[in-house]
Amino acid sequence: MKTAVTIADSNAKDSAFVVWRGFRESIEKAARYGYDGVELALKGAEEIHAKELRRWLKDSNMEVSCITTGQVFADRGLYFTHPDPEIRKKTIEVFSGLIDLAGEFGGIVNAGRSRGFVGPGQTREEAETLFVDTMQVLCDRAASKQVELLIEPVNRYEINFINNLDQGSQILSKVERPNCGIHADVFHMNIEDDKIGESLIRNGNWIRYVHFADSNRLAPGLGHLDFHEIMEALKAIHYQGWVSAEILPGEDPDHMARKAITYLKPLVMEYNCEIKKRRVLP
Repeated sequence: MKTAVTIADSNAKDSAFVVWRGFRESIEKAARYGYDGVELALKGAEEIHAKELRRWLKDSNMEVSCITTGQVFADRGLYFTHPDPEIRKKTIEVFSGLIDLAGEFGGIVNAGRSRGFVGPGQTREEAETLFVDTMQVLCDRAASKQVELLIEPVNRYEINFINNLDQGSQILSKVERPNCGIHADVFHMNIEDDKIGESLIRNGNWIRYVHFADSNRLAPGLGHLDFHEIMEALKAIHYQGWVSAEILPGEDPDHMARKAITYLKPLVMEYNCEIKKRRVLP
């Protein structure tokens, strides 16, 4: 298991839900604080130059954990279930660029709210059909780049489609592509899933990436979520991916990022030791 923190371009709007802005500075700072990687929040692949990103990562001995797409929805108004075929075509174009970028950096692209919703005058069945069709097109593109395309269940107060892990698993079974999966966010799960640990275990075959934030969306340890229970559930499903701090930056983003890694690092070290022991046991 590795740790990451969310970052975006220095010009990203408030809709970019990240801790830091400015790619180079954020990568360097994340490395100093003890994170293993950074999660890139992008509205398009053109926001970042691969050559520069490659150099910044190498200089700081860092990795990209995932490319997230909240700004594709919030800033550009693009999403999978849009009733206008031209908008869906543009969505596919933007995601294709991000998939190509992920082919070198991270190998994972997330679709949070950009997976769409049930719009006015649209039935749930119609939205599901558009979602599945778009996912299949993008998963086929991603497969050629050895990239996984993940959906992130988001709570009902932000969107009306795919709110919990069970719903995510159910609709992904209709996509029928091996490189699709779930990006679990424990903040949203605290609102929508029956019990976080049990839901993680029940849907474990689909989980490829995890967001950590406490119940108040601040750094882990500052709310009431039981992260020991969450880690035990991740052990039960043999999860070996990333845990990324997607948290409110508060008045002092540096302080919040430090609080997150200070809390997470011992948990992750203990987790990795336990996983290692299990591997060597007869």
